[in-house]
Amino acid sequence: MSNQNSSLVNRIVDNVKTLFRSDRRPRLTRSGNANSRHEFIIIGLGRFGTSLAMALTAYNHEVLAIDLDKKRVQQVANLLPHVVQMDATDIDALREVGADSFDTGIVCTGSVFEANLLATVNLRKLGVRRVISKARTVTQQEILQRVGADEVILPEHEAGVRLARRLSAIDFVDFLQLSHDTGVVEIVAPEQFIGRSLMESQVRAHYGISVIAIKRGNDVIVSPGADQVIKENDILVVLGRISDCERLQD
Repeated sequence: MSNQNSSLVNRIVDNVKTLFRSDRRPRLTRSGNANSRHEFIIIGLGRFGTSLAMALTAYNHEVLAIDLDKKRVQQVANLLPHVVQMDATDIDALREVGADSFDTGIVCTGSVFEANLLATVNLRKLGVRRVISKARTVTQQEILQRVGADEVILPEHEAGVRLARRLSAIDFVDFLQLSHDTGVVEIVAPEQFIGRSLMESQVRAHYGISVIAIKRGNDVIVSPGADQVIKENDILVVLGRISDCERLQD
């Protein structure tokens, strides 16, 4: 590396270290509870990592985005406020940019699993409180969990499962998966429940799920009472195991 390039890298690192010192970080104005603002370090700026970094930034969280590829960093420099080109497999480099001070580290590198693995281990060694890693296969997921990742996501797999559920369960209006078998599901009220109250329907007793809201036209009934009568075209928002929700639909 030329002296000029080395000097430039050193200046970038110094600027990032200064930026993320607790007494120099910019104060972000947010509505609501200030404690809801978090700090994220995101490693890997492919489509997933870039989208994640942009979304978190839009929610006024502090985000430091890192990628080894200089061209990729240049491409997102105008989209993200804090972007650094560096090798996240180098624990000293991560330490230099203050990675250990972040609430959550998210490793989004996917093309080279070894880099993903080393970056995950480095964040764990530095004491980052919550480490989330992206995997491409179930085997990678298991390995990342064993080396200390708090959570491992498989975006392509999860997107496929979500689409399959929506295509196969035509009465599911939508659902939010909370874990591998639990979610919040919107389902068209089954015909046998119409004209009956929630108590009479015994949804919880028979299916083990809870109705947390009812969508009725443009209105939403939140935490409906046991005497709430289900009407035709109501959409029930239920919380429980997805298999039980499918059983309710059947």
